[in-house]
Amino acid sequence: MTVGIVGLGLIGGSLAKAFKRREGIRVLAYDTNAPVLGFAVISEIVDDELTMENVGECDLVLLSTYPDAAERWLDDAACHIPAKTLVIDCLGTKRSICSMAFPLARQYGFTFVGGHPMAGTHNSGFKYSREDLFDGAPMVIVPPNFEDIELLDRVKTILAPVGFGHITVTTAEEHDRMIAFTSQMAHIVSNAYIKSPTAGSHKGFSAGSYKDLTRVAWLNPEMWAELFLENRDNLINELDFLAEKLGEYRAAIAGGDREELVKILDEGRRRKKEIDG
Repeated sequence: MTVGIVGLGLIGGSLAKAFKRREGIRVLAYDTNAPVLGFAVISEIVDDELTMENVGECDLVLLSTYPDAAERWLDDAACHIPAKTLVIDCLGTKRSICSMAFPLARQYGFTFVGGHPMAGTHNSGFKYSREDLFDGAPMVIVPPNFEDIELLDRVKTILAPVGFGHITVTTAEEHDRMIAFTSQMAHIVSNAYIKSPTAGSHKGFSAGSYKDLTRVAWLNPEMWAELFLENRDNLINELDFLAEKLGEYRAAIAGGDREELVKILDEGRRRKKEIDG
Protein backbone atom coordinates (compact mmCIF):
# COMPACT_ATOMS: atom_id res chain seq x y z
CA MET A 1 0.00 0.00 0.00
CA THR A 2 1.17 3.53 -0.80
CA VAL A 3 0.07 6.41 1.43
CA GLY A 4 0.45 10.08 0.53
CA ILE A 5 0.52 12.68 3.30
CA VAL A 6 0.13 16.41 2.69
CA GLY A 7 1.66 18.30 5.61
CA LEU A 8 4.23 16.94 8.07
CA GLY A 9 3.25 18.73 11.25
CA LEU A 10 2.22 16.98 14.46
CA ILE A 11 -0.71 15.16 12.82
CA GLY A 12 0.87 14.40 9.44
CA GLY A 13 4.16 13.36 11.00
CA SER A 14 2.42 11.06 13.46
CA LEU A 15 0.37 9.51 10.64
CA ALA A 16 3.55 8.86 8.65
CA LYS A 17 5.23 7.22 11.64
CA ALA A 18 2.13 5.15 12.41
CA PHE A 19 1.94 3.77 8.88
CA LYS A 20 5.67 3.03 8.78
CA ARG A 21 5.25 0.72 11.78
CA ARG A 22 3.76 -1.80 9.35
CA GLU A 23 5.89 -3.69 6.86
CA GLY A 24 5.14 -3.10 3.20
CA ILE A 25 3.65 0.39 3.49
CA ARG A 26 5.25 3.08 1.37
CA VAL A 27 4.82 6.68 2.54
CA LEU A 28 5.08 9.70 0.25
CA ALA A 29 4.80 13.18 1.73
CA TYR A 30 4.60 16.83 0.76
CA ASP A 31 5.50 19.76 2.97
CA THR A 32 6.38 23.37 2.14
CA ASN A 33 9.17 23.17 4.73
CA ALA A 34 11.97 21.52 2.74
CA PRO A 35 14.22 20.78 5.77
CA VAL A 36 11.37 18.98 7.55
CA LEU A 37 10.61 16.89 4.47
CA GLY A 38 14.30 16.18 3.98
CA PHE A 39 14.71 15.07 7.59
CA ALA A 40 11.67 12.79 7.32
CA VAL A 41 13.17 11.14 4.22
CA ILE A 42 16.64 10.77 5.75
CA SER A 43 15.04 9.29 8.88
CA GLU A 44 13.18 6.77 6.69
CA ILE A 45 9.83 7.93 8.02
CA VAL A 46 8.98 9.06 4.49
CA ASP A 47 10.11 7.13 1.42
CA ASP A 48 9.93 9.97 -1.07
CA GLU A 49 8.35 13.35 -1.83
CA LEU A 50 4.69 13.38 -2.86
CA THR A 51 4.33 15.15 -6.21
CA MET A 52 1.69 15.62 -8.88
CA GLU A 53 3.59 13.04 -10.91
CA ASN A 54 3.42 10.23 -8.31
CA VAL A 55 0.18 11.01 -6.43
CA GLY A 56 -1.52 8.57 -8.79
CA GLU A 57 0.44 5.76 -7.15
CA CYS A 58 -1.30 6.38 -3.81
CA ASP A 59 -4.04 4.15 -2.44
CA LEU A 60 -4.69 6.74 0.27
CA VAL A 61 -3.98 10.46 0.50
CA LEU A 62 -4.29 12.23 3.85
CA LEU A 63 -4.58 16.03 4.01
CA SER A 64 -3.06 17.21 7.29
CA THR A 65 -2.14 20.82 6.69
CA TYR A 66 -3.96 24.13 7.33
CA PRO A 67 -7.52 24.27 5.89
CA ASP A 68 -6.84 26.81 3.13
CA ALA A 69 -3.63 25.04 2.10
CA ALA A 70 -5.39 21.66 2.04
CA GLU A 71 -8.10 23.00 -0.26
CA ARG A 72 -5.55 24.60 -2.59
CA TRP A 73 -3.49 21.41 -2.80
CA LEU A 74 -6.53 19.24 -3.49
CA ASP A 75 -7.79 21.62 -6.16
CA ASP A 76 -4.41 21.47 -7.92
CA ALA A 77 -4.02 17.71 -7.52
CA ALA A 78 -7.56 16.57 -8.32
CA CYS A 79 -6.93 15.98 -12.01
CA HIS A 80 -3.96 13.74 -11.14
CA ILE A 81 -5.78 11.55 -8.57
CA PRO A 82 -7.08 8.24 -10.00
CA ALA A 83 -10.35 6.51 -9.19
CA LYS A 84 -8.59 3.91 -7.01
CA THR A 85 -7.41 6.56 -4.53
CA LEU A 86 -9.20 7.39 -1.29
CA VAL A 87 -8.62 10.95 -0.05
CA ILE A 88 -9.28 11.77 3.62
CA ASP A 89 -8.71 15.15 5.22
CA CYS A 90 -7.57 15.51 8.84
CA LEU A 91 -8.66 19.11 9.38
CA GLY A 92 -10.33 20.51 12.48
CA THR A 93 -13.47 21.66 10.67
CA LYS A 94 -15.51 19.83 8.06
CA ARG A 95 -18.08 22.04 6.32
CA SER A 96 -15.67 24.04 4.17
CA ILE A 97 -13.45 21.17 3.02
CA CYS A 98 -16.38 18.80 2.42
CA SER A 99 -18.40 21.35 0.43
CA MET A 100 -15.37 21.87 -1.80
CA ALA A 101 -14.04 18.29 -1.98
CA PHE A 102 -17.19 16.21 -2.48
CA PRO A 103 -18.06 17.85 -5.85
CA LEU A 104 -14.40 17.81 -6.88
CA ALA A 105 -14.17 14.08 -6.18
CA ARG A 106 -17.32 13.41 -8.21
CA GLN A 107 -15.94 15.48 -11.07
CA TYR A 108 -12.61 13.62 -11.26
CA GLY A 109 -13.78 10.18 -10.12
CA PHE A 110 -11.83 9.61 -6.89
CA THR A 111 -13.38 9.17 -3.44
CA PHE A 112 -13.22 11.82 -0.73
CA VAL A 113 -14.15 11.31 2.92
CA GLY A 114 -14.01 14.01 5.57
CA GLY A 115 -12.00 13.03 8.63
CA HIS A 116 -10.82 14.30 12.00
CA PRO A 117 -8.42 12.25 14.15
CA MET A 118 -9.29 13.15 17.75
CA ALA A 119 -5.82 13.24 19.27
CA GLY A 120 -3.06 15.78 19.68
CA THR A 121 -0.82 17.62 22.11
CA HIS A 122 -0.25 21.25 23.06
CA ASN A 123 2.92 21.15 20.96
CA SER A 124 2.93 21.47 17.19
CA GLY A 125 5.36 20.50 14.48
CA PHE A 126 7.00 17.37 13.12
CA LYS A 127 9.53 17.09 15.95
CA TYR A 128 6.69 16.37 18.40
CA SER A 129 5.04 13.74 16.20
CA ARG A 130 5.02 10.15 17.40
CA GLU A 131 3.91 6.81 16.02
CA ASP A 132 1.49 6.01 18.86
CA LEU A 133 -0.36 9.35 18.95
CA PHE A 134 -3.56 7.81 17.57
CA ASP A 135 -3.45 4.45 19.34
CA GLY A 136 -6.93 3.95 20.80
CA ALA A 137 -8.03 7.46 19.79
CA PRO A 138 -11.39 8.21 18.13
CA MET A 139 -11.56 9.06 14.43
CA VAL A 140 -14.52 11.05 13.11
CA ILE A 141 -15.44 10.61 9.45
CA VAL A 142 -17.90 12.38 7.17
CA PRO A 143 -18.74 10.15 4.17
CA PRO A 144 -20.40 11.42 0.98
CA ASN A 145 -23.06 8.72 1.35
CA PHE A 146 -24.15 7.31 4.71
CA GLU A 147 -25.63 4.21 3.09
CA ASP A 148 -22.36 3.13 1.48
CA ILE A 149 -21.36 0.38 3.92
CA GLU A 150 -18.57 -0.81 1.61
CA LEU A 151 -16.94 2.62 1.77
CA LEU A 152 -17.09 2.64 5.57
CA ASP A 153 -15.45 -0.77 5.66
CA ARG A 154 -12.82 0.47 3.22
CA VAL A 155 -12.04 3.45 5.44
CA LYS A 156 -11.72 1.25 8.53
CA THR A 157 -9.44 -1.20 6.73
CA ILE A 158 -7.14 1.37 5.14
CA LEU A 159 -6.77 3.31 8.44
CA ALA A 160 -6.22 0.17 10.55
CA PRO A 161 -2.41 0.59 10.72
CA VAL A 162 -2.85 3.95 12.46
CA GLY A 163 -4.45 2.28 15.49
CA PHE A 164 -7.65 4.27 15.97
CA GLY A 165 -9.84 2.85 18.72
CA HIS A 166 -13.22 3.92 17.40
CA ILE A 167 -14.64 5.49 14.25
CA THR A 168 -17.62 7.85 14.54
CA VAL A 169 -19.68 8.67 11.46
CA THR A 170 -21.39 12.06 11.29
CA THR A 171 -22.28 14.99 9.04
CA ALA A 172 -20.06 18.00 8.41
CA GLU A 173 -22.62 20.24 10.12
CA GLU A 174 -22.85 18.11 13.26
CA HIS A 175 -19.08 17.71 13.43
CA ASP A 176 -18.51 21.46 13.39
CA ARG A 177 -21.25 22.10 15.94
CA MET A 178 -19.77 19.56 18.35
CA ILE A 179 -16.13 20.51 17.80
CA ALA A 180 -16.89 24.15 18.66
CA PHE A 181 -17.75 22.92 22.16
CA THR A 182 -15.38 20.00 22.72
CA SER A 183 -12.22 21.50 21.24
CA GLN A 184 -12.34 25.07 20.04
CA MET A 185 -13.93 26.53 23.17
CA ALA A 186 -11.38 24.76 25.36
CA HIS A 187 -8.55 26.40 23.44
CA ILE A 188 -10.11 29.86 23.62
CA VAL A 189 -10.89 29.63 27.34
CA SER A 190 -7.40 28.33 28.12
CA ASN A 191 -5.77 31.01 25.98
CA ALA A 192 -7.81 33.80 27.57
CA TYR A 193 -7.42 32.53 31.14
CA ILE A 194 -3.61 32.58 31.02
CA LYS A 195 -3.65 36.30 30.15
CA SER A 196 -4.55 37.22 33.74
CA PRO A 197 -1.88 39.50 35.28
CA THR A 198 -1.85 37.08 38.23
CA ALA A 199 -0.56 34.25 36.01
CA GLY A 200 2.99 35.55 36.10
CA SER A 201 3.33 34.78 39.78
CA HIS A 202 1.46 31.45 39.93
CA LYS A 203 4.47 29.29 40.84
CA GLY A 204 4.15 27.83 44.30
CA PHE A 205 0.39 28.36 44.25
CA SER A 206 -0.73 26.14 41.38
CA ALA A 207 -1.33 22.44 40.94
CA GLY A 208 -3.46 20.14 38.79
CA SER A 209 -6.39 22.43 38.08
CA TYR A 210 -4.10 25.19 36.77
CA LYS A 211 -2.17 22.74 34.58
CA ASP A 212 -5.36 21.18 33.20
CA LEU A 213 -6.92 24.52 32.33
CA THR A 214 -3.85 26.07 30.74
CA ARG A 215 -2.44 23.08 28.81
CA VAL A 216 -3.92 24.04 25.43
CA ALA A 217 -3.18 27.77 25.78
CA TRP A 218 0.10 26.80 24.12
CA LEU A 219 -1.38 26.52 20.63
CA ASN A 220 -0.54 27.25 17.00
CA PRO A 221 -2.07 30.75 16.51
CA GLU A 222 -2.18 30.71 12.71
CA MET A 223 -3.86 27.32 12.46
CA TRP A 224 -6.38 27.87 15.24
CA ALA A 225 -7.33 31.33 13.94
CA GLU A 226 -8.18 29.72 10.59
CA LEU A 227 -10.25 27.01 12.25
CA PHE A 228 -12.07 29.47 14.53
CA LEU A 229 -13.05 31.70 11.61
CA GLU A 230 -14.24 28.75 9.52
CA ASN A 231 -16.52 27.71 12.38
CA ARG A 232 -17.46 31.18 13.57
CA ASP A 233 -21.24 30.64 13.76
CA ASN A 234 -21.00 27.62 16.07
CA LEU A 235 -18.17 29.15 18.05
CA ILE A 236 -19.98 32.44 18.63
CA ASN A 237 -23.02 30.52 19.95
CA GLU A 238 -20.80 28.70 22.45
CA LEU A 239 -18.98 31.92 23.45
CA ASP A 240 -22.27 33.76 24.00
CA PHE A 241 -23.58 30.92 26.17
CA LEU A 242 -20.39 30.83 28.24
CA ALA A 243 -20.42 34.61 28.69
CA GLU A 244 -24.01 34.40 29.93
CA LYS A 245 -23.16 31.69 32.45
CA LEU A 246 -20.03 33.51 33.66
CA GLY A 247 -22.22 36.55 34.18
CA GLU A 248 -24.43 34.51 36.53
CA TYR A 249 -21.42 33.50 38.65
CA ARG A 250 -20.14 37.07 38.72
CA ALA A 251 -23.53 38.47 39.75
CA ALA A 252 -23.88 35.98 42.60
CA ILE A 253 -20.34 36.65 43.88
CA ALA A 254 -20.60 40.44 43.52
CA GLY A 255 -23.94 40.43 45.34
CA GLY A 256 -22.75 38.15 48.13
CA ASP A 257 -25.60 35.79 47.29
CA ARG A 258 -24.42 32.53 48.86
CA GLU A 259 -27.65 30.67 48.15
CA GLU A 260 -27.55 31.50 44.43
CA LEU A 261 -23.85 30.68 44.20
CA VAL A 262 -24.35 27.28 45.82
CA LYS A 263 -27.24 26.65 43.44
CA ILE A 264 -25.35 27.38 40.23
CA LEU A 265 -22.22 25.57 41.41
CA ASP A 266 -24.33 22.51 42.20
CA GLU A 267 -25.96 22.74 38.77
CA GLY A 268 -22.53 22.50 37.18
CA ARG A 269 -21.48 19.61 39.41
CA ARG A 270 -24.67 17.69 38.64
CA ARG A 271 -24.34 18.41 34.93
CA LYS A 272 -20.81 16.97 34.90
CA LYS A 273 -22.01 13.85 36.69
CA GLU A 274 -24.96 13.47 34.33
CA ILE A 275 -22.81 13.79 31.21
CA ASP A 276 -19.69 11.86 32.22
CA GLY A 277 -20.98 9.60 34.97
